[in-house]
Amino acid sequence: MLRLITYRSDMRIEDVIRARDQGVEADVLVSPRSGRSGVEGIDEWRSRLIMKVKSPPLDGKANREVEEILSRMTDSKAEVISGHTSRQKTVFLKGDPGTIISKLRELDER
Repeated sequence: MLRLITYRSDMRIEDVIRARDQGVEADVLVSPRSGRSGVEGIDEWRSRLIMKVKSPPLDGKANREVEEILSRMTDSKAEVISGHTSRQKTVFLKGDPGTIISKLRELDER
């Protein structure tokens, strides 16, 4: 189940993503080996989308789960483009930036 928990913050989804020619870049903070998977909110101090994944950070498993979750949420191909061995990652979501941002904004408004 994917859900977004709203923390007390003035930050919006637009503060952690950037539109590019072929898609959107999202700054993500990942917590591996969590009890559940999904987007949890926005870390206002690091300006990153908080994601929890059940997978361990071994052999790219957590990265693949991040990609799968974001792909399902946005109906676009997601790829970790930086931070492969770090909790702080940048993920590229390939597709129409307007559509992707709209889907991410819907999560932010829940």
